Amino acid sequence: MSEPKPSVLFVCVHNAGRSQMAAAFLTHLSEGRVEVRSAGSAPADAVNPAAVQAMAETGIDISAETPKVLTVEAVRASDVVITMGCGDTCPVLPGKTYLDWDLDDPAGQGVEAVRPIRDEIERRIRALLATLLP
Repeated sequence: MSEPKPSVLFVCVHNAGRSQMAAAFLTHLSEGRVEVRSAGSAPADAVNPAAVQAMAETGIDISAETPKVLTVEAVRASDVVITMGCGDTCPVLPGKTYLDWDLDDPAGQGVEAVRPIRDEIERRIRALLATLLP
């Protein structure tokens, strides 16, 4: 019998930049070994075009992603909840691991400003992956 896959939920207010990039990196780098979700407390209408462009430069296409609303069910279904500046809008449930990644907001920024945010997210995802998958 195989172990259940670890699950991670990335949350930022608009679910249009940081959380989308983080979810895409974790999905890509875990090669399906981690269940990945992302959501926002006030989702935007679309994913940030600069985030789409910055991720395309790494070979990851997030152009088809859509911002999703944060639900208690999504938190309940996740082992690790990583917030990216949404503060107290995230439901806190017992038995979950909560991390807050203080990252610059790419909203309204050009791709030049988004690249360093993307690279920092990738660095953190690689470190997270090392803790999730022994």
